Amino acid sequence: MNLGLQDKVAMVAASSKGLGKAAAVGLAREGAKVSICARDADQLNATAEEIREAAGSGVLAVPADVLAVPADVTQREEIDQWVERTVAELGPPLIAVTNAGGPPPGNFFDLNEEDWQAAFDLTLMSATHLAYQTVPHMREAGWGRLITITSISVKMPLGNLLLSNSVRMSVIGLTKSLSNEFAGEGLTVNSVLPGWTRTERVQQLLQDRAERDGISVDEAAAGITHNIPAGRMADPQEFGDVVTFLASERASFINGVSLQVDGGYYKAVY
Repeated sequence: MNLGLQDKVAMVAASSKGLGKAAAVGLAREGAKVSICARDADQLNATAEEIREAAGSGVLAVPADVLAVPADVTQREEIDQWVERTVAELGPPLIAVTNAGGPPPGNFFDLNEEDWQAAFDLTLMSATHLAYQTVPHMREAGWGRLITITSISVKMPLGNLLLSNSVRMSVIGLTKSLSNEFAGEGLTVNSVLPGWTRTERVQQLLQDRAERDGISVDEAAAGITHNIPAGRMADPQEFGDVVTFLASERASFINGVSLQVDGGYYKAVY
């Protein structure tokens, strides 16, 4: 299936590793020009090279056009500079994938107001500001894909993750509202909800769970996979491929959805 992504410019936030990296790899394999950002310049540049090499096994079988711009997504001026460089070096972005590292774990009395403000800036405002900077380019082209990466926690709150459970819900509100506002202009806006996926972030959460419960990390992981019908956690690229499809021409009538990628971990019928 030709996804129609060749030479489209895609921006993927917080993409030096984990879910963001997987999304960038998937897009590059389908021929998109990919712009990535993260705070660690060395890690980001190494990831850019990995994406170029991975794209060689994709549709075009040639290294992808990848732009790496160091940027902290909680800083508006750095998002602005990232978008400006993307437009100047690759062209106007027609695909934007919002993403950020998850807020720290904790229950209510483990957290203070500063933690809540930091989570708000990291999770909601980073997505909001990237949308402000990229959606005008999509509207001008009459075509666009805005995809927010959230979490399965927006459908079923996870233990000891109060900040993620709470603030990510606001990203869903943003996503659904924008999907209604811009659908008539050729844009789709969707959210992808990863379940338990073998990323650095999940490894940290497993370590935290193991320390709290006095068990090993392997035992903590087994306690989770026991509740996943697929019997395992996802590989990050399985998630990245879903993002890639939603960004494609083939997903033109999928709009305003919150799509879980969790192996069946979420068991409700709606």
